[in-house]
Amino acid sequence: MEAFDLSQILEAHAQAGQLYHEFIRSEHLSTGVYRLAAGSADPQQPHTEDEIYYVIKGVATIQVGDEDRPVAEGSTIFVAKEVEHRFHSIIEDLAVLVIFAPPRRSLAAC
Repeated sequence: MEAFDLSQILEAHAQAGQLYHEFIRSEHLSTGVYRLAAGSADPQQPHTEDEIYYVIKGVATIQVGDEDRPVAEGSTIFVAKEVEHRFHSIIEDLAVLVIFAPPRRSLAAC
């Protein structure tokens, strides 16, 4: 079993100095934390994996395809592989748990 504490994950993320910090990788999925500062732009491009976002904290809007939806703590979003998506109008610093299935191939910007 592997178990993780959110405060430790967020600390490791801060130390890594990247927008995305992966902390779980298995044969079938990968999981990480994605953080964006209030007012920043989200540089991500469509992925080759399905993904689930769970907003840990923050307030923003997410665009998936041609649909915009506000998100805040507790919001859960599914994004199918290869669909354009990004967070925008980030009002409060955003911390998002991201689950990729299958595991994420590239560790470039989330």
